[in-house]
Amino acid sequence: MPPKSLPPDTSPNTASLLPRRAAGDFTTDRRVLALIAMAVVVGTGGAFAAWVLVSLISLVSNVVWFGKVSLVAESLAHARPSLWMLVVPVIGGLIIGLMARFGSEKIRGHGIPEAIEAILIGGSRMSPKVAVLKPLSSAISIGTGGPFGAEGPIIMTGGAIGSLFAQCFEMSSAERKSLLVAGAAAGMTAIFGTPIAALLLAVELLLFEWKPRSFIPVAVAACVSACWRPFLFGAGPLFPAHFDMSLPWWGIALCAGLGILTGFASGLLTVLLYKVEDLFEALPVHWMWCPAIGGLFIGIGGLIEPRALGVGYDIIEDLLHSNVLPAAVLTILAVKVAIWLIALSSGTSGGVLAPLLIFGGAIGWLAGLFLPGDQGFWALIGMAAMMGGTMRAPLTGTFFAVELTGDLSALLPLLAATVSAYAVTVLVLRRSILTEKIARRGQHITREYGIDPFELTRARDIMIVDVDVLSSRETVGEVKTFFETAEKTHRVYPVVDEQRVLLGLVSRADVLRWHQEGVAPNVSIVDATSNAEIAYALADDTVGHVTDIMLNSGEGRIPVIDPQTKRLVGLIARKDLLHLRHSFKTSETERRPYLFSSAA
Repeated sequence: MPPKSLPPDTSPNTASLLPRRAAGDFTTDRRVLALIAMAVVVGTGGAFAAWVLVSLISLVSNVVWFGKVSLVAESLAHARPSLWMLVVPVIGGLIIGLMARFGSEKIRGHGIPEAIEAILIGGSRMSPKVAVLKPLSSAISIGTGGPFGAEGPIIMTGGAIGSLFAQCFEMSSAERKSLLVAGAAAGMTAIFGTPIAALLLAVELLLFEWKPRSFIPVAVAACVSACWRPFLFGAGPLFPAHFDMSLPWWGIALCAGLGILTGFASGLLTVLLYKVEDLFEALPVHWMWCPAIGGLFIGIGGLIEPRALGVGYDIIEDLLHSNVLPAAVLTILAVKVAIWLIALSSGTSGGVLAPLLIFGGAIGWLAGLFLPGDQGFWALIGMAAMMGGTMRAPLTGTFFAVELTGDLSALLPLLAATVSAYAVTVLVLRRSILTEKIARRGQHITREYGIDPFELTRARDIMIVDVDVLSSRETVGEVKTFFETAEKTHRVYPVVDEQRVLLGLVSRADVLRWHQEGVAPNVSIVDATSNAEIAYALADDTVGHVTDIMLNSGEGRIPVIDPQTKRLVGLIARKDLLHLRHSFKTSETERRPYLFSSAA
């Protein structure tokens, strides 16, 4: 039987069992060019999907509340309180319940958790049903008075467009994710005119990575959507405003204080939302009827304050320009919060972003009664803080507010407020309003990014240099005796010659096979081993690559060789990988002073 040996042409740029990539800052290759071209198509699809969704919302709203066929948005502040206002949201909720039960359950909720689930669990695959039913159900929900925004539904709809387009081609799950998120970012950009915030939302909430392979296509899709927006929705910021605020040096502390206040309000909203959802789940009825029950409370809220119904962009506008009275702000805030909590908990379809802007804006505007300067400025600070804290996305909240108004002068105060709100919610709540729903379905996710220690460390940094080996001169009988009589043995041993050139691997399983096959005791172990390729690594390989070799070969001990001489220079076992992970965890948890200490 021919001996097992290394391939004769092995060099530092080739590998046994797995292709070896030269180390670099990024792993992105030329396939990103294809993703960029696809992102242009997906960005266009996301922009037009946003237009369709907004038009559907306006159409349903106008037909239901004003008895006219029009695609021009109309504020529900002009709707007259009547019994009809009580009935319409119930009918809308009933229709959505039927669509969810007999169409797709994935249309329930505000869309972002469903997009996250598709990315992390579903291989970034969405069904055509979702692409059709989600915008339709959201249009019915919001058009019949639901106190929601369009951003969650369009994130899911745009994501479905990107996913479906990607599924037409041979693509990996990671590549499909890039296009799914590209579609989501394109939809959000089209509706709000916030390409930078949409890109940051992708990074902070949806991609779960920061790689050129995903970042570049998402940025391209957002830019393409921004180019289409003037033709579909008009140019310029959605809520143009400029605040001539000359804060004193301690003014940033006021912004941070408002952020802290808004952060606690955000945490309270999150807790209340899922408490109400628990009450709905405890009802002795099928979940299909719950949106209709939620619709009844929407109607009651509409009778109290009609402006609390629908998206409420006019409320955001009035808060930013202080065209509202304190009593009206209090009423809108109380009613909008109540019906939003009940309606969203009931499982209807709609987004959370516009309501969060109203809640945060109202809190900031009311706080502005006691703070220096324009109350509209403090309303903007509250909006950004509520968004950044609730969604655990402070950069998104900061730039979203800047792009909504076009006021760059507010950038630093916005950052102080959003980071403060973010710090509060991170410390107070284990899960956000987006991830709690996923956790309740039995899935755990983490939103912390960090360097993979396996990709940061080379094989030479963790390998064992003093390796126990078997000599190529030993026989089958000698090795069998060694395994039977030695007090402690490893499962696998490298076989080397006099110059320590690696010739093969011998395991306990090999010894058992030799016994079963009746191999003569005087046969050399090199002759007795199979001629399969050896699983090995090079000293310059990353530990991540070594781990891949282990998984691909099924070997728990990987020899490390010199690429030129093929000499054995070390060995890596599974426990070495565990020790590496432990050392990185220790660097986060072990605390000690160094300055003026003996360790310094």
